[in-house]
Order: sequence, then C-alpha cells, then structure tokens
Amino acid sequence: MKEFNYDESKLLNWEIKCVREPEEEAHFIGVFMYRNGTAYDYESVKGVCYFHNNIDRKELPEITKFLQGKFNGKEMEKGDRILLKDSDQIFSSKDIGELAKEMESKFNTKAIISLEFEDITAEALKESGMPEAKLLPIPK
Repeated sequence: MKEFNYDESKLLNWEIKCVREPEEEAHFIGVFMYRNGTAYDYESVKGVCYFHNNIDRKELPEITKFLQGKFNGKEMEKGDRILLKDSDQIFSSKDIGELAKEMESKFNTKAIISLEFEDITAEALKESGMPEAKLLPIPK
C-alpha cells in the first residue's frame, strides 16, 4: 500500500477487512470510510466506521478506543456498525496501509484492503502502482 501513488481525490471509499484465523469461523472487523459519508438512519455521517462479525462485544470498547485515539470522532452505534462521527478522514495509501498494519498487530488479524475509485482509468491505476490483476471495473 505504501508504494501506491494514486490521486487521493478520486478515492471514494476504502475498507480494511481484518480477519482472525481460522478464516472459516468468520471472525472479522471491517474498518472503512466513505468519502461522502455512511448512512445512519436518514443522515449521512462522515468519518471512520467499523463493523464486526463474530467478535465478542467485550472487545468493542477497545476497538473503538483505538480508532478514536487515532481519528477522534463521536461514537454512534447502529446494529453491527460503530461510526465515529466527524472523525479525521484518511485517503492516502500510506495512512491506510499503516492503519491496516496496526490493526493486524493490535487485534491479531490479517488485513485485506479494498479501494474504490471514481472517474479514474485502469491505466491511471496501473501507473499508480496498483496490481493489474486486482483491478476490477465497476459498471455504471
């Protein structure tokens, strides 16, 4: 991730899926951010969010505290999602990559990063260092 050099203004959203072994048990934390905000009831909330699957609820305060320590924001919970309203926002490959590494070591997970861009060509993504085999076009 740190090697990628894309136009940050074109990054619509990113997700770091942090999976615990064994993968078959589907224990994971997904940290994400949508540039235009995440739906919360009838409003759009900007900031870092995370969702959880098969994670003990006793762990959630530690995850929230970790993310708030990095990005600030007011905690809002909706089902299996925790949103940090008005938290700091990150879009650089370096910042997202560093967060993924920290999540791996702090929460004993393996991180998988997904990025979604708007109005950017496959050629521009290749030039930014993205692995060509992983580029998936999204139909309009």
